[in-house]
Amino acid sequence: MKKSLGAKTILYPMPVLIVGTYDAAGKPNAMTAAWGGICCSSPSCVAVSLRKATYTHGNIVQQGGFTINIPSEDFAVQADYFGMVSGKKADKFAETGLTPIRSTLVNAPYIKEFPLVLECKLVHQIELGLHTQFVGEILDVKADEDVLDDNGALDVEELKPFFFAPEAGAYYGTGRRLGDAFSIGQAVKKKGK
Repeated sequence: MKKSLGAKTILYPMPVLIVGTYDAAGKPNAMTAAWGGICCSSPSCVAVSLRKATYTHGNIVQQGGFTINIPSEDFAVQADYFGMVSGKKADKFAETGLTPIRSTLVNAPYIKEFPLVLECKLVHQIELGLHTQFVGEILDVKADEDVLDDNGALDVEELKPFFFAPEAGAYYGTGRRLGDAFSIGQAVKKKGK
């Protein structure tokens, strides 16, 4: 029997997304967010929800663009730090030693050391209460070559993304491969014909 947990912000896995922006003076900033994910396939879009009180919120509104950076497990410490300190008070890149790279497609930085980056143009802004959901059209995806397989597709085991567990207040690594999508379900499909 299932036990009701009430209305909570629980969805697994919850990605660890690092949102890259510039402020009005051109200072690069990065913020950790977990409330986000792909929201449309055509055009390719990603959504991320941020509180209005965050420095990044104002930067996205002002600049009209942002990046989504996916850190590998090797950068869990830096990713956590990006969510602990406000860019109003700290130079997060100087503190972590990571490198901001100016996107050529949007007015936002991405993080050189992180293996996967989405460059996004702001296309929608939806007020949801405490959070604003920013929908960005993905103009380009950049990946380090060492996280690509022989066919040029992302290799999750090489990428080593991690996720956030809000109830535990912890980060977890990616699990094992279970099978091929749109394939392992064939066993059920054959039964039902």
